[in-house]
Amino acid sequence: MKNLRVLLIDDSKEEVKAISAMLEKAGYEVLVAYDGNEGINRAREEMPDLILMDIVMPELNGFQATRQLRGDSLTQDIPVIVLSAKNEEIDRIWALRQGARAYVSKNMEHKTLFKTIDQVMAG
Repeated sequence: MKNLRVLLIDDSKEEVKAISAMLEKAGYEVLVAYDGNEGINRAREEMPDLILMDIVMPELNGFQATRQLRGDSLTQDIPVIVLSAKNEEIDRIWALRQGARAYVSKNMEHKTLFKTIDQVMAG
């Protein structure tokens, strides 16, 4: 599923650069925010098709930002996939409880992320 507008929320400029390049190469339009607060604001302004959310960020972490997006009538239907370096099962469970549709480890293979995006967008 190409031509999606994806909002990538991650405080690591290196991660943003690498993930954005991978997504753009696959045909996605990438919007970027570098923390949870900025991410919520960008989501409200841009209404992306999908949000990729890091967990560990200053100010508002990914769990908190996901919960706020789910609780906002404007953004509640935008699917969130948590994309994190944290690999503990409790993090995956907690992300899903906050309203994320999926949880993907950052050290995954690219095809795993794309497969997850396709599954989430298919409903």
